Amino acid sequence: MPETYDKTPGAAIIDALLPREMALACETAGAAKAGRDALALVVLGLLAGAFIALGAMFMTIVLTGAGDLPWGVARLLAGAVFSLGLILVIVGGAELFTGDSLMIVACASRRITLGALLRAWSLVYVGNIAGAAGTAMLVYLSGQHGFSGGAVGKTALAIASAKAALPTIQLFFLALLCNVLVCLAVWMSFGARSTTDKVIVIVPPVAAFVAAGFEHSIANLYLLPYGLALKAWAGPEFWAAIGQGPAAYPELTLANAFHNIMVATVGNLIGGSLMVGAVYWFVYLRQRD
Repeated sequence: MPETYDKTPGAAIIDALLPREMALACETAGAAKAGRDALALVVLGLLAGAFIALGAMFMTIVLTGAGDLPWGVARLLAGAVFSLGLILVIVGGAELFTGDSLMIVACASRRITLGALLRAWSLVYVGNIAGAAGTAMLVYLSGQHGFSGGAVGKTALAIASAKAALPTIQLFFLALLCNVLVCLAVWMSFGARSTTDKVIVIVPPVAAFVAAGFEHSIANLYLLPYGLALKAWAGPEFWAAIGQGPAAYPELTLANAFHNIMVATVGNLIGGSLMVGAVYWFVYLRQRD
């Protein structure tokens, strides 16, 4: 990040980086990410997948029993708590595939090659899969789906089933719009001076995409496997508690889950890299002194 402010102990730091400085910080960060060894990228990707999964788990809990609230209010609340995931990624330090779409800035500036970009994206994505799906299995094994008389599991099944039923074109544009907001949150975090600043700029865009029903591929790598695990392995006492059976969720299949994640991944990548990263590169970094 550019050293543009006084780092003397006790000095007041009140202003954020300007957009061009943010662009330079994003470019430098992208080059640094591409330079990491493969194992580090996978492990940091695993952490990010787990962090996003924890945000999705938190969202599921909060949506349970929220039916008495107006729909928009319930969705806003769900989005606010889901932002925990990206806060952990940015503040805690991890590599999230959707946020790393902004590495396109470093590639466009020729700080990294296309091969290095694709290598980093692939390794981070593998880590995200392991972290998100692995967390889904841990949450399933914890028996959390039985909380509140099975209501938590019923909410999780409803979320997963609705995602699995989305048609391709709608899913693609929901994913594209999602990562525009996610990458704007990450972009603004480059200008933050403190942890508080980062949290403040992360929450509104993330809350907006969840409230709007947009699709995040890494979150879905938790929500869909968790729903599939419940449908396949939840015991008869769970189904008796919620008054349903696996047949109540015909759209929730492995094939539909795979379709959702693949289409959402493409939409996320295009939305973040081309509609945010490439645009800011064109405006602020295309012409250099």
